[in-house]
Amino acid sequence: MTGVAGFMAALDNLVVTTALPAVREDLGGRLEDLEWTVNAYTLTFAVLLMFGAALGDRFGRRRLFIVGLTVFTGASAAAALSPGIDALIAARAVQGVGAAIMMPLTLTLLTAAVPAARRGTALGIYGAVTGLAVASGPLIGGSLTEHISWQWIFWLNVPIGLALIPLARLRLAESTAPGSRLDLPGTLLISGGLFGIVYALVNANAEGWTSAPVLTGLIAGTALVGGFVHHGIRSTNPVLPMRLFRNRGFLGINLAGLLMFLGMFGSIFLLSQFLQGVAGYSPTEAGLRMLPWTGMPMIVAPISGILSDRIGGRPVIAAGLALQALGLGWFAVVLSADVSYAAQLPALILSGIGMGLYFAPASSVLMSTVAPADQGKASGTNTALREVGGALGVAVLASVFSAQGGYRSPQSFTDGTIPALWIGAAAVALAAAFALLLPGRGAVSPAATTAPTAGSAPVTRKKVSAVR
Repeated sequence: MTGVAGFMAALDNLVVTTALPAVREDLGGRLEDLEWTVNAYTLTFAVLLMFGAALGDRFGRRRLFIVGLTVFTGASAAAALSPGIDALIAARAVQGVGAAIMMPLTLTLLTAAVPAARRGTALGIYGAVTGLAVASGPLIGGSLTEHISWQWIFWLNVPIGLALIPLARLRLAESTAPGSRLDLPGTLLISGGLFGIVYALVNANAEGWTSAPVLTGLIAGTALVGGFVHHGIRSTNPVLPMRLFRNRGFLGINLAGLLMFLGMFGSIFLLSQFLQGVAGYSPTEAGLRMLPWTGMPMIVAPISGILSDRIGGRPVIAAGLALQALGLGWFAVVLSADVSYAAQLPALILSGIGMGLYFAPASSVLMSTVAPADQGKASGTNTALREVGGALGVAVLASVFSAQGGYRSPQSFTDGTIPALWIGAAAVALAAAFALLLPGRGAVSPAATTAPTAGSAPVTRKKVSAVR
């Protein structure tokens, strides 16, 4: 059940990418508007994730999981009914709010429900399901767009959400963290900071890097993010305790996730449009031709789980990120306005193998770096930083694309995409370097074995129902 909810939230990250040409044709909009149809979701998702986890700790994880699922389902219907691009962007933002409440609680509820001896397997499956959702997004979006309409990429969530709401109430046990507090100042700081930075990146080429709105967004956003970091160091109960980043493994897996999503999201945002606008494929054909990349995790994830059990998560994750960086670099080398699919195929396969090697062990490695009392915040932090990476990736790579090319002609689109792909490849290569900070096989993280501090509250479960 938590896996299905997590699948829906993760799917909506990329399901819209292959529908972008159809959305642009139907509702109009500039490149900046297309970016916001993706980033309105990822940004609200990212900045409210940790606050959503804290709400669950305070008021009940099952209760808030149901609230988030309800908001997500309703916003999906609103997105499908959108009469214009602005209404679609607004609905996507509300979708992100629902996902931010729902998504971090899925991992916390799953961790609490599974015995410790089976937790690694369960978390590995959860990571693979999340990876499959991200991977299958372009194909599902393309198929629904071509054979029904782009609105159905959102209608798809509605019956699933309506079915999960009563099941969650009946089959999930309620749990809280007594004494937990909400960090409203921290949430406002990081929300405002990230919005300012992403707004500036999205609008930089249209308004100019030295324009007042762009400079204000960059300066104010950076200052607010700095204030958030300071708040996380000095506050007694911050939404994101900066002490967690003292652990080398926690720092490494989070930086790797942020940079991996930056390179991957931004690249898929452009390549899915390249396959339709330049190569001339239909939405379904574009999704199918991306399957060697997006579908590869279904084959590789089980293998990566076995490998990580035998040799540890660090070499598997680092190798996966390195292969994905190599794949994006290969794309940048071979891409042209008349490139054949055969020339793209090795890059797609390499990127897909890399994605599969990364996703399966990442969640298990993350949870091994923190104490049980911090697992909720660790989950929210990791997912939030991935989403921040995705939002920044779309903004940064689209900014490079707009500066070097555009929609004027197939050649112009290609000229803009190639340097953007090099930026994406460099980001994922840097992620591979950060993955080397992860603890090796057999290493026990001090944080994972440290008892909760005096300020930490144990998890209590109400005898409302049992997880079956």
